[in-house]
Amino acid sequence: MTEQKSISARAWGELLLLALIWGGVFLSVRIALNEIGVLSAVAHRALWAALVLWGLVFVLRLPRPKGARLWGVFLVMGLLNNVVPFTLLNWSQLHIESGLTAILNSTTAICGVVVASLFLADERLTPRKLAGVLIGFLGVATAIGLSNLLNFDIRSLAQIAALTATVSYAFAGVWARKHLTGLHPLVAAAGMLTCTAVCIVPLAWWFDGPLTLDLRLQTLAAIAYYALAATVLAYLLYYRVLAMAGSGNLMLVTLLMPPVAIVLGWAVLGEALPPRALLGFAILALGLLILDGRALAWLRNRV
Repeated sequence: MTEQKSISARAWGELLLLALIWGGVFLSVRIALNEIGVLSAVAHRALWAALVLWGLVFVLRLPRPKGARLWGVFLVMGLLNNVVPFTLLNWSQLHIESGLTAILNSTTAICGVVVASLFLADERLTPRKLAGVLIGFLGVATAIGLSNLLNFDIRSLAQIAALTATVSYAFAGVWARKHLTGLHPLVAAAGMLTCTAVCIVPLAWWFDGPLTLDLRLQTLAAIAYYALAATVLAYLLYYRVLAMAGSGNLMLVTLLMPPVAIVLGWAVLGEALPPRALLGFAILALGLLILDGRALAWLRNRV
């Protein structure tokens, strides 16, 4: 069951900070893609984040993972949680606005509920959750636009790629629940990102050429942001907020990230989203609120 806790002022502050950090990922990735390839962008993120996380594991003297089975679990997790979604989301940003990518990415919570109900016995799809899922998918359909699905083009394909990334995230959540429970989060993250780097660096080398730091300053800053701030720092912050506020309250990050990405995309890149995208996000946000359940509980208490 989803854990619900009251949110302290400190937890609210760190929750908002986490949303700001993750909301800025889409802008930083888009800036990096102006100079490096899609796979290279993923490789930089995984490689530098893994190195920093292993440094933390050794400094904190955490137990190192052992055994082929555990590393196999890390490999699957790296593919589902990093290689596939990062690559799809990065590629989609070449063809659609960063704000729209963030809106579609917020569907992760919706997909997560559906996939969890199929594979986890204690995550059944209740009528409330089903209503939230259906409304959420209506929001996605509105954001994409029926005309874009009928008149299929590269922009439509990019939106489908972004949605496919959220399905991969959903399966990653189930995999982590089944196989990584009880493992220290830093160790799990370091192992996962190491396997991600092992997979993606050779692919990036093959398609884009060797990884290099001989890049423009703004590209280096973008890489540093999404590899260190939005991966390492955000991961640490995520578990702090989880401990303080509970997993249910963390769903609020899903609602807070897209507005950050939309504003940054407009202010820095001059992006302007079509009205249907904003309407779609509003409908999707309603679906997420229904999934969360507290808004409905609050209304029932007031009636």
